[in-house]
Amino acid sequence: MPLLKIDKLTEGLARDWSGFLRDWDRSLRAGNYPETTRYNYLLAAAQLARYLAEYSPDPDADEAAEDPTAVTKKHIEAFQAWMIDTRSASTALNKHKGLQQFFRWLLDEDEITRSPMDRVKQPKTPQKLIPVIRDDDTRRVLDACRGKGFASLRNEAIVRLYCNTGARLSEIGNLLVTDIDLNTESIHVHGKGAKDRRVRIGPKTSRAVSKYLRARAKRQGADEVPQLWLAERGLNPLRPNGIKILLKRLGAAAGIDGLHAHRWRHNYAHEWKLAGGDTGDLMLLLGWASDDMPRHYGASAAAERAQEVQVRLGIGERV
Repeated sequence: MPLLKIDKLTEGLARDWSGFLRDWDRSLRAGNYPETTRYNYLLAAAQLARYLAEYSPDPDADEAAEDPTAVTKKHIEAFQAWMIDTRSASTALNKHKGLQQFFRWLLDEDEITRSPMDRVKQPKTPQKLIPVIRDDDTRRVLDACRGKGFASLRNEAIVRLYCNTGARLSEIGNLLVTDIDLNTESIHVHGKGAKDRRVRIGPKTSRAVSKYLRARAKRQGADEVPQLWLAERGLNPLRPNGIKILLKRLGAAAGIDGLHAHRWRHNYAHEWKLAGGDTGDLMLLLGWASDDMPRHYGASAAAERAQEVQVRLGIGERV
């Protein structure tokens, strides 16, 4: 994480909190944790520190607001409840996971003898069926990309890669030019946890990427930029957060609310399970290490299959 970001995260924190977070960031970087993971971990700890200093009703929170080694189970539970009230249970769960890592690191550093996270229950989150994006919706998004200009060719290549591969926002967003192999119609994806994989792409996606690469090659100086995606003008890379904003804009143009890359990831798992595809193969293709993920992502397909069986059986309709 660049120094500017860690400065911003620790701004206004007590000296001990700030020092520990800087040391933890250095440890995470040495462990080759992805930047997004490091940021989320550090943000969770920084938010706990600010809660203790500004919002905690506990009269004994002052010491913990100055020094993370003074944080107790009671402080964690109060912070978690506050997160649920002011954000959501899902956000509170993410903070819980980040704080587990922080206090585990403090244990490893012999700064504490027991983690305050011990016996703090993870917040329960509602199980929701994530709406998949249908082919008609994707066609409308592709129609919004239509054109012969640089941005149009780039946008179509981006959308087709997400739709065709089910890859994560960051995996497509962080592609390098050298990750593209049009001879084998495949891309080299850099996944979470430094787990790389090669993913095949279809002919339409390959053609869209090829057309973008030809347009990219015409931009003077582009061959010196390793990142695949370039901004509409100049040589600045278009990074994942920029793609996130771009997809929302394309979704709005197509009349689709809340368009984001993960909807195609859910759709990929949905279509795979509807077709009877093997779960182990799906895990390899989407870069999952736990079989909890295909169950979560495939829940909408399971519900649809159940509805199809229900209609076919006609229970209660034969009387």
